Amino acid sequence: MSQYKIEAGTGQHIGDREEQQDRVALFAAPKAPGYMLAVIADGMGGLSGGALAAEQVVSTAQQIFERFSPLTDTVEEILHTIAHEADTVIKLSAMSSDKKPHSTVVLLIITPQNAAIWAHAGDSRLYCFDGPNCSKRTTDHSYLEQLKAENKLDEEKARDPLLANLLVNVLGSSSNDFTLSLNRRDGLKAGDSFLLCTDGLWQYFSEAELGAAIAMNTSRKACEMLISKARERATGSKADNCTLAIVKLVKPAKEIKDYTVKKMQRAV
Repeated sequence: MSQYKIEAGTGQHIGDREEQQDRVALFAAPKAPGYMLAVIADGMGGLSGGALAAEQVVSTAQQIFERFSPLTDTVEEILHTIAHEADTVIKLSAMSSDKKPHSTVVLLIITPQNAAIWAHAGDSRLYCFDGPNCSKRTTDHSYLEQLKAENKLDEEKARDPLLANLLVNVLGSSSNDFTLSLNRRDGLKAGDSFLLCTDGLWQYFSEAELGAAIAMNTSRKACEMLISKARERATGSKADNCTLAIVKLVKPAKEIKDYTVKKMQRAV
């Protein structure tokens, strides 16, 4: 039995852009009590194209998670199904319009077996915290990270911000099929937490700052604080959309026992 309860919240800001092209949502599974899904998507592809792609990711995730049953499906299979069906829908919508929609995605499922399984494509991130300490983080699917992995990153390329923004793996890409990266954490306990966010948020914070803000506040309050600080630090730049979801595992409130006070009758 889980020794924690789930406390979750989301937050968004349009930044300095004309349109909000990020999407975020939290879902329960009607056929799988105790399971929850968090999803975040950063859409790209021109005016309205990015918003369309991100919306398709979230709506696809909701539809598939509503059908999820641990009796017939594994969590990993569901994550792959969500991503692949969203990829197909985005590509079909591109064929019927002059836009080139594509999107990042981060999916996180918390199970009643004290496990967290997540998947991502693109540069939207998931951070896993043990208290205020970051224990795991997704690796961006960017050209910069690809060069690092191949030991081809020199100092000049490392200073080029365009390389970090150039993505090599997203949903809806017509040039190549995407790759979904999966990871997990078992033995979840009270004090663990997860942050899903787009690059409009994570670029302004260190892991230590994110961990401290989440550990010291409720999910809702932490969302508000991080968005406010991101906007403050983005002053003077054309800041991107800013979106996040926080999932915290907190100790359940102590049970209050209902004591019945029995009146003693005096013997006459």
